[in-house]
Amino acid sequence: MNATPMFGRRRNEDDPPAPPQSAPAPNRPTSSQHVPQQAPPAQTFTQSSTSDSLAELRMLALQQLDPAAAAALTPERLGPEIERLVAEIATERRIQLNAREQRQLAGELVNDMLGLGPLQPLLDDDGIADIMVNGPERVFIERQGRVTLSNVKFRDAQHVANICQRIASAIGRRIDESSPMVDARLMDGSRVNIVFPPLALDGPYVSIRKFTRKKIDFARLVALGSMTPQVARCLEIAGRARLNIIISGGTGSGKTTLLNALSRMIDPSERVITIEDAAELQLQQPHVVRMETRPPNLEGKGEINQRDLVKNALRMRPERIIVGEVRGMEAFDMLQAMNTGHDGSMSTIHANNTRDALTRVENMVQMGNMGLPSKAIKTQVVSAVDLILQVERHRDGGRRVTQVTDVCGLEGDVVILNDLFQFEFTGETPEGRLSGTYKMGRGRPSFWERLVYFGMDRAWVAAMEETNW
Repeated sequence: MNATPMFGRRRNEDDPPAPPQSAPAPNRPTSSQHVPQQAPPAQTFTQSSTSDSLAELRMLALQQLDPAAAAALTPERLGPEIERLVAEIATERRIQLNAREQRQLAGELVNDMLGLGPLQPLLDDDGIADIMVNGPERVFIERQGRVTLSNVKFRDAQHVANICQRIASAIGRRIDESSPMVDARLMDGSRVNIVFPPLALDGPYVSIRKFTRKKIDFARLVALGSMTPQVARCLEIAGRARLNIIISGGTGSGKTTLLNALSRMIDPSERVITIEDAAELQLQQPHVVRMETRPPNLEGKGEINQRDLVKNALRMRPERIIVGEVRGMEAFDMLQAMNTGHDGSMSTIHANNTRDALTRVENMVQMGNMGLPSKAIKTQVVSAVDLILQVERHRDGGRRVTQVTDVCGLEGDVVILNDLFQFEFTGETPEGRLSGTYKMGRGRPSFWERLVYFGMDRAWVAAMEETNW
C-alpha cells in the first residue's frame, strides 16, 4: 500500500454513478434550411456562469477528497494534488479552466482546509499590518499606515462564521449568538477581535492586528522614524534601571510594539509574569510566565479576569509584572504590585496624552469601589509610576513617541509632571511624511537616585546631552 495519500476521483462501489449529461436537442430543420447537428459546447466562464461553475467544482472536489489524508499533508504537497483533481473534474464536466484559474481554485481549497480561507494570503503578506472584515464582501487592509479596500471576498456570511469559529476554538474559546464577542489570537501571536450577529448587522466582523515576524527593538523603531536615537537611548536606560512605565496611546498607535521593545531591556535572569486578555506580547527572556484571562462558560461561570490574575501573580515570586492592557478595576492591583517591590513593571493604557493617562488610572481605581479618597489614589499613582510614554499614529501613517513624561510628585491635589521629551511638528516632506523635532526638558528627573543605584546616571546625562537629532 502506498504511504502517500492519493487524491483523485474517489467513488465507493455503492455510490450511484454520475448521471449522464444529455446533449441539447438539435433544432428541427425547415424545408428551406438544413442545420447540421453539432456537439454540445464546452461550458465557459462568463459573467453569469462563473460563480455557479466554481461552486460546482468546489463542491465536487470536496466530495472526492479524503479529509484525513488531506490533513496529513502540508499545504505545499496538498496544493498540486488538489489542482490535479480540479483539472480532472473540469475535464469531465467540460468546464474550461486555464492553468491560472486551476491554481487559484486549488489555493482557495487548501486555505479553506488548512488555513483561514480567504484571509490566509493576507496573513502571509508581511506588508499588511491590519485586516478588517466588515461582512463577507468588504475586507479592508492597512499597508504602510493606509487603509484600503482589498479584492478579497468570502462566499457568504456562513463562510465568514466558519473561519471565526475556527479561530476561537483553536484557543479554547467560543463565538456564537449567545456569546457574540470574543478576543482571540492566532498561532503567530496576532490579535483577533470577533463580533457576531445579532450584534453585527452585516455578517460577522473580524479585526486582526498582525505582528511582524521581525524582532522589534529600539534600533528598528529609530529606523522607522518612531523616535530619535537620543530618545531610544533614554528609554533603554529606563528599562535597565527598572523604572515603572506606563505606555499610553490610541488604538493602533503602537503601544504593544513599544512594550515589546522595552521588554528586551529586561535582564535574562529576572522572573517576568505577563497578564493579558489575549496573549500578544513577544518577550525573549528565558524566565517568562505567561497568563491569559478566561471567559465564562456556557453556564456563565468560571470567568477569570485580569484582576484575579494580578492577585495570583503576586504569589508567584515575580520580579516584574507586565499587564498587557489596563482597562478596569485591575488598575488598583497593578499599582499595588508596583508599590510592593516589583520595580520595573510595565503596562499599557488608552489615553490622549500623558496627563490623561494618569486621570484614567485614577478613574479605573475608583471603578473598583475601593472607597479611597481622590488624594489617596493620586498619592498611590505618583508613588507607583515613574515614567509615562505617549505614542500616536499620525496622518501620514507613521507611529511616533510624542511624549516622555516624568511623574515628579504631588503638590496639593495636583500631580506634577515634567516632559523629558515632547515631539513638535515642523513640516512635511515632499513624500508626504511629517517631520519634527523633540523639545527636550532640562533638569534632573525625579528617579535620579534609581539611576545612580543602577549606575546609569552618567549614561543618562550623556544621552540627554547628545545633539545628533
